[in-house]
Amino acid sequence: MGCVSTAVAQHERQVLGIIPSAFTINNLVGETCGKEIKVATMQERLVMMMELSDAFIALPGGFGTLEELFQMISWAQLNIHNKPIGVLNINGFFNGLLSFVDHAVK
Repeated sequence: MGCVSTAVAQHERQVLGIIPSAFTINNLVGETCGKEIKVATMQERLVMMMELSDAFIALPGGFGTLEELFQMISWAQLNIHNKPIGVLNINGFFNGLLSFVDHAVK
């Protein structure tokens, strides 16, 4: 997240970090290069991300990335939002997941 936000800020674009308190307690957040909003829970983070974002893109990551991606997909299915959702499939990182999703929607 830090590399992406730094690159965005260097190109004079808006950077907004929505940081749950658990991230700050465990020192999982590096130096912020844009506006930062602290929230109490991951659920509050997801709601705020949905409200403030124009689109969602998942970069290679772990379980947290997958949880946020599928939360946004399920909210789109429920018509809670109609924003674009994508994955940045660097070096085939998401190939297995995309195969599973193709299988699940058949």
